[in-house]
Amino acid sequence: MASLTSARRLVVKIGSALLVERSTGALRSDWLHALAQDVHWLKGLGTDVIVVSSGSIALGRGVLGLPVTTLPLEQSQAAAAVGQIRLARAYEEALAPHGITTAQVLVTLEDSANRRRYLNSRATLEQLLTLGVVPIVNENDTVATDEIRFGDNDRLAAQIAVTVGADQLVLLSDVDGFYSANPVTDPAARRFDLIERITPEIEAMAGDAGSGLSKGGMKTKLMAARTATAAGCAMAITEGSALRPLRALQDGANATWFTAQTDPQAARKRWIAAMKPRGSVSLDAGAVAALKRGKSLLPAGVTGVEGSFGRGDCIQMLDPAGQAAGLGLTRYSAPEARQIAGHQSAEIEALLGYPGRAALIHRDDMAL
Repeated sequence: MASLTSARRLVVKIGSALLVERSTGALRSDWLHALAQDVHWLKGLGTDVIVVSSGSIALGRGVLGLPVTTLPLEQSQAAAAVGQIRLARAYEEALAPHGITTAQVLVTLEDSANRRRYLNSRATLEQLLTLGVVPIVNENDTVATDEIRFGDNDRLAAQIAVTVGADQLVLLSDVDGFYSANPVTDPAARRFDLIERITPEIEAMAGDAGSGLSKGGMKTKLMAARTATAAGCAMAITEGSALRPLRALQDGANATWFTAQTDPQAARKRWIAAMKPRGSVSLDAGAVAALKRGKSLLPAGVTGVEGSFGRGDCIQMLDPAGQAAGLGLTRYSAPEARQIAGHQSAEIEALLGYPGRAALIHRDDMAL
């Protein structure tokens, strides 16, 4: 089973019921400040930490005096708008005493389904992590509708884990793992310590139970596990109400771990390698040599551009003999690529009229 201290990049999902008192709608400040100690501990080990947090609707509902029931869409969006600013401030105030800077990142399902938005989200999160920031991610409930919702932050957390190439995902829940049946109603229910493969039998054991403040059930957690493990990310379900739940997990608290099926980098490269290219760029010998050394593709090494493609599309990279050198996701459209081909990255703004990214294809977005 995985150890949190070995994680290079960790995503932690926090449900509404852990953050917000059901009866009053008040923030559980003591719990959040204890979680901040866990985040500080993990960052001290060199781990990148991303928090996917529910709670905006639950907090806003308390402020607005709305009932603890399923709300109409308009009231949910209003509650989210009121609660989100409080949620972000609560995380900032909890982590700032540890010298940790936080950032708010709000996303919708369209941000992962649309490749251009996906690349934007990924680039933003990568830059925040590079700068040592802890991103606090939530679904953008103020604008999301049923057609574009993730539907549950378990799924959102798994998608974020895939986006940033995390190697571990922890779902802090109101149950201490995955059981063969609902442990509340079935005394014979058995908790699994480790699930190496999600079989039809495992899926049949999942129920739909959720608290009044959250929509999550075991089915969505299994969906999250399937997404995460296929992308090389191990996932744990553990009970999160105790103070310092991540340290408790490391120290042996009850949990179910789902085994990663590969590693994040290999999974991403296989995904890119399976894409159909929309165009191609020809490279000089120096650029090909740089790629083999693990470098990104810079515009200066491009000698020609073919095809019609947009930002985020997969394109083929060709060596000076016209042979395939690999595939990659381009950060520029075909017209932009033609304008900057053969030029230094420092010239991009003058050529395009706006600042651009230094690489035409980043090394993390290619399969050679």
